[in-house]
Amino acid sequence: MKPFRTRLTLILMLLIGVSVLAAGLTMAKVFKDSHIRSLEEYMGREISLLEDLLELPAAPAAGEAFPAVFAQEAKRLGTLTDSRVTFIARDGRVVGDSLSDPALMDNHLDRQEIRTSSPGSPGHAVRYSDTLGRDMLYVAAPIQSSGGFDGYIRLSMSLAIVEEGLRRGWIIMASALAVLFLIAAAVSYRIARGLTRPIEHIMDTANRISKLDYDARVGPMRRDEVGQLGASIDNMADSLQAQMHTIRDNESLLQSVLDNMTGGILMIDEEERIGLVNRQAERMLGIRSDRFVGKPYGELKRFYELSRFVQEGLRGKSRMHDELTLFVPEERLISLDGVPMTAGDEAYHGMLFLFQDVTDIRRLEKMRSEFVANVSHELKTPVAAVQGFAETLLAGGVQDEETAKSFLKIIYDEGDRLNRLIGDILDLSKIESRRIPLDYSPVHVLSFFRSVCDMIQGTADQRRIELRLDVPEELFIEADEDRLRQIFINLVANAVNYTLEGGRVLLRAEEFADEEGEERIRFAIADNGIGIPKKDLPRIFERFYRVDKARSRSSGGTGLGLSIVKHLVELHRGVIFVESRPGEGSTFTIELPILQENP
Repeated sequence: MKPFRTRLTLILMLLIGVSVLAAGLTMAKVFKDSHIRSLEEYMGREISLLEDLLELPAAPAAGEAFPAVFAQEAKRLGTLTDSRVTFIARDGRVVGDSLSDPALMDNHLDRQEIRTSSPGSPGHAVRYSDTLGRDMLYVAAPIQSSGGFDGYIRLSMSLAIVEEGLRRGWIIMASALAVLFLIAAAVSYRIARGLTRPIEHIMDTANRISKLDYDARVGPMRRDEVGQLGASIDNMADSLQAQMHTIRDNESLLQSVLDNMTGGILMIDEEERIGLVNRQAERMLGIRSDRFVGKPYGELKRFYELSRFVQEGLRGKSRMHDELTLFVPEERLISLDGVPMTAGDEAYHGMLFLFQDVTDIRRLEKMRSEFVANVSHELKTPVAAVQGFAETLLAGGVQDEETAKSFLKIIYDEGDRLNRLIGDILDLSKIESRRIPLDYSPVHVLSFFRSVCDMIQGTADQRRIELRLDVPEELFIEADEDRLRQIFINLVANAVNYTLEGGRVLLRAEEFADEEGEERIRFAIADNGIGIPKKDLPRIFERFYRVDKARSRSSGGTGLGLSIVKHLVELHRGVIFVESRPGEGSTFTIELPILQENP
């Protein structure tokens, strides 16, 4: 409150100061204008006297020398009048001056005091003199001397006297202003103190209440608006104190419930407000109880399914059970039970919702089910082929030796495919469980890519597909070379398999720094093949997911290659993503750190 008192005092002082300053400025301007007008009238009368007394000869023609009489007379008159005297011909030439050489002075015909002068009415002007270096008052009038001179006489005087008078006036006014400020400060402080002291007391009481001192009271005060404000503060404190007793009782009851419950608890009272959120519920929902307790359950609107479940429970006021999927931010599967809260008199006090996180249980069940289904399907296809062709051969239905060889070749290929499928399944299982240690070592990227291309070159030549490299010679990376080869052989082989004959596959590598300044390498495997439909891109790295199932089976793919690639890239602290447009080709991009962290 003291800053408010200070501001009020300053405002009063400022108003007084502005008033005095405005009056002072007005008085200074009036003083200056009045003094200058007096000087102008005085100098005009001097010019009139000089006109009657002077006997100057006629001004010389242009180009003729100036008679010395003009300069002598100007200096004599300047000494007598204590001013600068200048004689000016009718054409504006200066023929005599008390302070300067007339030959060095400009033509004065366009000077304001000359232009505005007329017989009986002197012209005047105030301006800065370049010759003397200060503000001067100029007064000029046309004269005709009995000696034949026809021109102008000009008197000029420094305004230093006027400015000195103004300075003295300002000193007096500043002293008066300082005295007024001191008086105003004392008076303003007393007025402000009388106004703010009771308000300070009320604010102090309000601050004590805000710090949980509910016994604080303002007490009796004067009978005006400030006193009514103090009484309102006391009434508010009484109400808060009663409410706090109720809240403490409710907290004791709810705490006893929490102490005997496991899992998450969300309590909605009969007014449909959130009454309690325990730690387990905070963790499952990704919220903080202090931001939600006491607010309507609609504040949980970002959990649409949960809000709907709560709404149904509040309407039905009966036991409920359901399993909901929440994103906080990762996906969680929550088992929810709604229980109505009733007291001994069967009075309804709201709903209690119990949470159990069954995400891991359901995920394991789903993974087991999907894996069994996928593996069964993938294993069934080659086994059925082997069994079918073997039965045909055993039954003796094939007499032709070439046909028998082709059947045996199919049996062999399907057996090899079955073997590769089992190997990939075991490999993926080890990678996902992180049971494979990585052996990091420096890898020369260009040499590494050349070895990868050599392994794929035979297949590429058969399909007339060009393999291009765009890799800097000096680029090295720290990685497990065997696993790195597994990554790029999978990607390059896929690019070749899904590129039409005569196409090309480009392998590119470049160094860059991420947002945190870590040095990384961006690898890109780009082809101009058939591309991947947009709807399939989000699922391309799933196990057993195939975009073109017929083509994948004909090429001998197991459907696990990209899933293995993704896991191996992540083991190297990298990321992989794909961009593709059907009919134009695909680009798989991998970003890996140049140096791996020490284990």
